[in-house]
Amino acid sequence: MKVSGARILIETLIEEGVDTIFGFPGGAVLFIYDELYKQRDRIRHILVSHEQHAAHAADGYARSSGKVGVCLATSGPGATNLITGIATAYMDSVPLVAITGNVATGLLGKDSFQEVDATGISMPIVKHNWIVKDVRALAETVRDAFAVARSGRPGPVLIDIPKDVTALEAEWTPGRAQDAALSARARRLAARNARVTFRADDIDRAAALLLSAKRPLLYAGGGVIISGASEELGLLAERLNAPVALSLMGIGAMPQESRLCTGLIGMHGTVASNKAAQKADLLVAIGARFSDRVTSRTDMFAKTARVLQFDIDPAEINKNIATTDRVIGDVKAILQRLLEKLPPAVETAWGSEIEQWKTHIPHTHKGAERGPGLHPRFVITETAKALGPELIACTDVGQHQIWAAQFFPASRPRSFLSSGGLGTMGFGLGAALGAKTANPARPVVLFTGDGSFRMNCAELATLVSRRIPILIVIFDNHTLGMVRQWQNFFYESRYAETDLPPTPDFIRLAEAYGAAGWRADSRESFSAALAAAQEALAAGRPALIDAQIDIDEKVLPMVPSGKPIDEQIL
Repeated sequence: MKVSGARILIETLIEEGVDTIFGFPGGAVLFIYDELYKQRDRIRHILVSHEQHAAHAADGYARSSGKVGVCLATSGPGATNLITGIATAYMDSVPLVAITGNVATGLLGKDSFQEVDATGISMPIVKHNWIVKDVRALAETVRDAFAVARSGRPGPVLIDIPKDVTALEAEWTPGRAQDAALSARARRLAARNARVTFRADDIDRAAALLLSAKRPLLYAGGGVIISGASEELGLLAERLNAPVALSLMGIGAMPQESRLCTGLIGMHGTVASNKAAQKADLLVAIGARFSDRVTSRTDMFAKTARVLQFDIDPAEINKNIATTDRVIGDVKAILQRLLEKLPPAVETAWGSEIEQWKTHIPHTHKGAERGPGLHPRFVITETAKALGPELIACTDVGQHQIWAAQFFPASRPRSFLSSGGLGTMGFGLGAALGAKTANPARPVVLFTGDGSFRMNCAELATLVSRRIPILIVIFDNHTLGMVRQWQNFFYESRYAETDLPPTPDFIRLAEAYGAAGWRADSRESFSAALAAAQEALAAGRPALIDAQIDIDEKVLPMVPSGKPIDEQIL
């Protein structure tokens, strides 16, 4: 049948399983929005307050569900406002399709009103992008985009569509991207990004390294979660009796309460994870990329260990740390094959030192023993206890992000969402919106700082208007806490432009938007606020707790820049 480009776009998105689009309208996408209005009983659009948060919402939707997130913006500033969100998804391998409008094809390249080269700007931060100048190519391009976003190492893609293409008509034939009607071009693009097939001898070599190791350490990253390999990771750890250290993106890959989980590794890693890395004779990196926040000094990282790396992306091998051997492919498939090669139990030399190291925690973590004031550990653990094991925790970026990584009892994959690679302040509320949209039956909390929340608080309007019950907990220390901490440790306490004025009043701000809000400065007042917030959430209202934290509360442990990871400030 012959339909408009806008109709072709929406029908193809529905074919791809898209049920929600996050976006903001404008002149270049009016035909698309008109079609969304017509098809509103088949596909949902959520109007955000800022296009950057549309990208973050699509990101949170994808991270929490494993599906592809979709965001939509108009040309010019609408498209450029998406860029930070796209880059955030790219750094953390999140499947996302960003759709931007553009001026009509006859106006391209003429500095027309609200014209920008979205494909040129986004090229370094997407897996692939397209500008569709022929309406007859639109359906195939959308199918190609989803194939690329999902395949291999997932990531964001961008489709730029001039306005006249959305108005022109063309023949449209239904056909799902995963069936035999998949275009030759889509197959080619998917193949380029497909899982690299490993060989039997790759697994044999990996098994031999594991069997010869006396102190193996498993270092698990976000690739474990993306591939759905958490069960296999746990089985491998038990078989080897090996500790498991987690990157920030790997939180949730193994339950924090597991006896073998040593928690975060790197700059703010636990004593157990960092010491294990320096004592191991074999470090097995599983879906992890050896970020500088993990390794610190690469010449001093895991210096006594051989390195075995499992990753779907060949570009990650030997990029930051030289490997002894590697297996390239889907992490879940690698671990399944590896488990078949290993005996039921492998004797290793790890003794009681791991448990002893796990008892070494900074004194500042013992917040319950330090007087009546609020401590981050109390705030996070009490929130998790109140909202239950189904809770999804989102964060912005700063001290609160690391406190959440340290103290949130993540027991399952896709329950902890945070901007790891790009470190995007302002990520959290959009991500929480996306997570709650994808998981309406699960509670969602945003742990944020007062600096970060000032960057995204306008999305309170979205939460209230759509009756999306998210709990927002602000760690309000009246400063840019992580920057202040660095200034305290390394810049002789010269607090240049880090302390924040006592505005806005977050409670009055929440009430102005129609959300519920409470302030807490003690354990008792926080517990009362939490109980009241649960009632508001149950009634469909977003709720906010402004938790007053001491301005000089530190994130510890911490590895100073340029030091090996076992030289920690405790």
